[in-house]
Amino acid sequence: MRQTGRQNRRPEPRSPSSPAELARLHDRALAEPVTHGPAREAGPGGTEPLPGPRPEIGDSWARLRRLGLDPDAGAATVHLGPAEVEHRRRASGLDILLPVLRDTLLAPADHVPLILAIADAEGHILWQEGERSLRRSADRIGFLTGARWIEESVGTNGIASALRAQRPMQVHSAEHYLRSHHSWTCVAAPVHDPGTGRLVGAINLSGPAGNVRPYLLQLTATAARLAETELRARRLESLHHLRTLAAPLLARVDGPALVVDAAGWIACAAGLPPPVRLRLPAEGWSPAAAHWLPGIGECSVEPLADGWLVRPLGDERTADGAAAVTAEQAEGARLRLDLRRPDRPELSVRGAAGSWSHALSPRHAELLLLLATERSGHSAAQLADALFGDPARTVTVRAELSRLRRYLGGLLAHRPYRFADSVLVTVDGPDDPYDLLPVSSAPAVRRLRAALAAGAVRLPGGPPLPAPRAPGDDVAPASRPQPPASNADNWASVGP
Repeated sequence: MRQTGRQNRRPEPRSPSSPAELARLHDRALAEPVTHGPAREAGPGGTEPLPGPRPEIGDSWARLRRLGLDPDAGAATVHLGPAEVEHRRRASGLDILLPVLRDTLLAPADHVPLILAIADAEGHILWQEGERSLRRSADRIGFLTGARWIEESVGTNGIASALRAQRPMQVHSAEHYLRSHHSWTCVAAPVHDPGTGRLVGAINLSGPAGNVRPYLLQLTATAARLAETELRARRLESLHHLRTLAAPLLARVDGPALVVDAAGWIACAAGLPPPVRLRLPAEGWSPAAAHWLPGIGECSVEPLADGWLVRPLGDERTADGAAAVTAEQAEGARLRLDLRRPDRPELSVRGAAGSWSHALSPRHAELLLLLATERSGHSAAQLADALFGDPARTVTVRAELSRLRRYLGGLLAHRPYRFADSVLVTVDGPDDPYDLLPVSSAPAVRRLRAALAAGAVRLPGGPPLPAPRAPGDDVAPASRPQPPASNADNWASVGP
């Protein structure tokens, strides 16, 4: 009888879900020696996989063990004063949403006792509301207004996980690193500014581990989308106000011009087809100076109300000349992917046509890292497998690459997808390889982290990593052979 491919597949290990299973797994994981390599996933003899934590939980535990965080005591936490809390509340832009979030999240149909907490992008709890007795219990573990709820201080938790992964997350019972938190379950979802993509905070629901319902994660994610919808409405209102102010000015300007807000969104244009948004330099603009913008070329910029007046300096750099500009940009260009800051991946380009830089989304940072570590290129199916573990998700990959080509232009070739041969690519990574794109759970990125930590590979253009010294190793580091720059052949066989 013919067997299907699915029947022949090896069953994947089941992740523990009950508090008792998670507690046993937590104790076993913390009893093992600290390792700088990938977590052990096979059973004795390699015959049967042992159940392990979810990848994002296991990565967090491993990182905190390397940092030496005590699972019984944690570390000293930062607490903001009342004045600083109030300042951050206003700056977050989330203050007007509190009544809606309170009504939506604290009054579920089955009256589950919960605490609603709203944190800023750095993990400071700005608001905390809920049942009084439950809040007293939360106070005993330091979960209160003004506390900074980050992994380095309080271990694996919902707020820190959502901010780090930048997606909705649940941390259930003994998935928390600190044992004092095992009686709790937290669900959290990040909130981004739709205009800039910048992370502005997280919405969190916490309650007793035995009472939390499965639908709460989706409810929290919906509340985060509600918050982003309100922020988007604010931006549209601001753009309308800027357009009203700028229209009379554009009528008097000679030549093509654009008016954009502080995030680069177009309020109005005259004399050229406007893009939806300009890619502003990551370091910001200085007035009365020329700046090179992808697809437009050299422009002068002048401050205007809450935005900028942008005027191209040469017609050859606009509209019909865009293709020539990108071709010129690719010739001898230097592309730098800066991943040193876990919360802000950044791309900068310098070439014959000028220079520019801007912050990257997590997905674009993943794609550019994969292209940088394999200069011969990837097919859409290979990239889908590297990002999602599913080579069939090519539609998503092609859509993201199409967005990248809007501003990379001639720097990015296709069939297969790769950087142009004339482009010099450098990747700057963090000091700790496990902080390389920590928001990413892509299989290829996890393998690359482990290979970098083991000293098997190095990032393109970056300083070589010294190989770890074994006990009694008398060979001087300078005399050891250095690992090659990372590519698919170097690390494809490394486990996640």
